[in-house]
Amino acid sequence: MIDKNLIKTLAEEWLQGNDYFLVDVNISADGRIVVEIDHADGVWIEDCAELSRFVQERVGEELDNYELEVGSAGIGQPFKVYQQYVNYIGKDVEVLAADGKKVQGVLKAVDGDEFVVSVKEKQKVEGKKRPVIVDVDKQFNMNNIKYTKYLLSFK
Repeated sequence: MIDKNLIKTLAEEWLQGNDYFLVDVNISADGRIVVEIDHADGVWIEDCAELSRFVQERVGEELDNYELEVGSAGIGQPFKVYQQYVNYIGKDVEVLAADGKKVQGVLKAVDGDEFVVSVKEKQKVEGKKRPVIVDVDKQFNMNNIKYTKYLLSFK
């Protein structure tokens, strides 16, 4: 049986010196190894193939009983690591809070486990008859949400 930590260590070894970062390694019961990587400017298929060959060369014959898949973390999938938050600053995101409320807005800042999303809300403003739409900053903790993901826009 191949150890998940071995695959993770090998992937991180290959990623050193590259602008890529490791998002996740998953080994399923049916013998499928999935390595997810990401990059601020997107993931190139050639780099996925190179990482796959690197892992195959290091693990050797033990990998024969497994299917190795190396790919990007997937646009529109929930963020799994801190660096994904950093890469999407200034972009539209969707946050599902622990209480089940969805918030959509622009990821404004990330600091440790905390991040800020600027959302548009209607608020009563003094001197105005009707509520106006204003930007409101909402702060979240990565450990107290269900997910955050990039919000695809086809505008």
